[in-house]
Amino acid sequence: MTSTPTSTSTPASRVLPPGLDEKQFAEAIARFREVVGEEHVISEPADLAAFHDPYPVGAEPAGGASAVVCPADTAQVQAVVRIANEYGIPLSPISTGKNNGYGGAAPRLTGSVVVNTGARMRRILEVNERFGYALLEPGVTYFQLYEHLLTTGSGLMLDCPDLGWGSVVGNTLDRGVGYTPYGDHFMWQTGLEVVLPEGDVLRTGMGAVPGSTSWQLFPYGFGPYPDGMFTQSNLGIVTKMGIALMQRPPASMSYLITFEHEDDLARIVDIMLPLRINMAPLQNVPVLRNIVLDAGVVSRRSEWYDGDGPLPAEAIERMKRELNLGYWNFYGTLYGPPPVIDTYYGMIKDAFGQIPGARFYTHEERPEAADRGAHALHDRHKINNGIPSLDELKLLDWIPNGGHLAFSPVSAPDGEDALKQFRMVRRRTDEWGTDYAAQFIIGLREMHHIGLFLYDTHDPKARQETLDLTRLLIREAAAEGYGEYRTHNALMDDVMATYNWGDGALLKFHERVKDALDPRGVIAPGKSGIWPKRFRGQSH
Repeated sequence: MTSTPTSTSTPASRVLPPGLDEKQFAEAIARFREVVGEEHVISEPADLAAFHDPYPVGAEPAGGASAVVCPADTAQVQAVVRIANEYGIPLSPISTGKNNGYGGAAPRLTGSVVVNTGARMRRILEVNERFGYALLEPGVTYFQLYEHLLTTGSGLMLDCPDLGWGSVVGNTLDRGVGYTPYGDHFMWQTGLEVVLPEGDVLRTGMGAVPGSTSWQLFPYGFGPYPDGMFTQSNLGIVTKMGIALMQRPPASMSYLITFEHEDDLARIVDIMLPLRINMAPLQNVPVLRNIVLDAGVVSRRSEWYDGDGPLPAEAIERMKRELNLGYWNFYGTLYGPPPVIDTYYGMIKDAFGQIPGARFYTHEERPEAADRGAHALHDRHKINNGIPSLDELKLLDWIPNGGHLAFSPVSAPDGEDALKQFRMVRRRTDEWGTDYAAQFIIGLREMHHIGLFLYDTHDPKARQETLDLTRLLIREAAAEGYGEYRTHNALMDDVMATYNWGDGALLKFHERVKDALDPRGVIAPGKSGIWPKRFRGQSH
């Protein structure tokens, strides 16, 4: 397993790109400033704190960036990339840098220069009402796009992740998910513009035809389909992306189903699959959250238990009782004319009503003002109707100085798999003395199990234990045939090492492509565990 190469530091605590001395670095910074403007390059160590991991992991968190460059357009990105090639400077592209829990704006390789495309490249280039898409630059957030649709009276609706402050482009490129029928974000991207590692520009799909009138309408174009090569990758810097938008439905209704027992999980998932796979009556991406996650957004841990170790059974039962929730809580939204909604809701109640103790509520039946246990239901109603939210951030108040690290294995949407993963992760969190806060996000033929490990970011021991726990679970999940879909910078090598079928054929393929397209190894070395030749095999 490779690990992050070391980088040099001066006595003044300036971090330098690997292989560069102070003189070479100063020359490169001057060149960057000529391209983007003096005020759009950040290089003083004190000013770089915003580009560290906001939720650091490990007893000694990784170092940060040597500088930040903020280009204004594609031509400036090209120029920055070409300068980086001259000096051999590793670049770390970000959009808004809000991928918190996965490293935030921090580079994978200490000493990289962060290319902050989101600071100035924030234009909504087009919203097409007739064909239902938007063409965006990387800095456009979900909030910004929502406000644009709202103020222009658009009939279109976007799909949001749990937190709406991040970039639409960035979330899609990291293969993030949302919760409307358009929940698989990469499935709905409609063409990219990419600056390649040596400074050339590529447009994918129909965008490769000069003057194309269908760039955002048919993403495949002609020949091999390269768009996926730029997701979770280090093969280029995306400067434009199209995204399909859903027509706003005539009505919607969100609902909550509570289930009393931990072991109800298997039946919930098995009943859900046939209702979901044809997108009816489960039209959106449903979410199954456990009581700790729901309680964490509306309370602090000390309200329920102020001792050490995981929450005891008594505290869990009191949460369920006082919040009027189950151990598992299923959230979904129905769309369409009211008669369709009524029909689908009746089918859902008939199906899940087979589980003893299941209780059903709509967002209208549980007003949030007098019922804090209904908070998640109303937050889901907003998100599932394309209204961005930041309410999930309240989860970080569960413990002092809260941060989180995510463990996110993918499996079939199968009850036995769900129960196996639940028991596997809960057993380890109990051993580690931490709380199991989790949700299952159900796609059409796959299921993401998101375990959020909350820890005190000011406590080096807690940071290291959380990292060790996640690293152990990555190995244990892989032994059962489960792979993670996304991970923190510090764990990218660990996760890629589990994708080792065929003597590591996948990583070998990625490395060959990386070396061919990026011979100087300047774009995001180590991203997703893919190191360019000059850094490969190094350790610190």
